[in-house]
Amino acid sequence: METIVVRPETEMTVKQQLSDILMMVSWREIARQYFGKSSSWLYHKMDGIDGNGGKGDFSLTERAQLKGALCDMADRLRAAADKI
Repeated sequence: METIVVRPETEMTVKQQLSDILMMVSWREIARQYFGKSSSWLYHKMDGIDGNGGKGDFSLTERAQLKGALCDMADRLRAAADKI
């Protein structure tokens, strides 16, 4: 008889959700231009930790701000591609 263990899904970090574009984007520039913060702040947020090593995920407002930043960059990339 086989025993199946069902584990609850763990929530993915923002970094995991964005894994396919991590190396394509300048997160330092996103942190500076769209948040007015340091790159380390953004990297910690993406990993789901705060500056002291505790849990520190993005707030709902920060998530919307990050989404807006990525959409703005996508629009700018599309506009640049259209000029070629």
